[in-house]
Amino acid sequence: MPPSTQSLTVAAKTLRNRIFSRSGSTSAGASRWATPGHEERPKGYFMNRTPPPPGQSRKWEDWELPCYITSFLTIVILGVGLNAKPDLSIETWAHQKALERLEMESLAAGDSSD
Repeated sequence: MPPSTQSLTVAAKTLRNRIFSRSGSTSAGASRWATPGHEERPKGYFMNRTPPPPGQSRKWEDWELPCYITSFLTIVILGVGLNAKPDLSIETWAHQKALERLEMESLAAGDSSD
């Protein structure tokens, strides 16, 4: 016996409410992920850090230099490696085979005309 349309409607509403309550949508009420916060306005500093006094530079953390070097080297290696990879596409292979076939036909035609 097929389920009644009323039970399908109730199941759809329940599923919709669960999805909206978990995804942070405002259509199902306030979300725990999008609260207004406790500050009246943001401080305006990146990552909530106050800038150093004038004339002083920010001290690098231990992870920054290795991260920047690794990122730079990754970009260089990928840039060089991806530009230097061989062209293995089917179009290039077919083009080379067609050129070889044309050359063979021209040689065969040259031999038969002699």
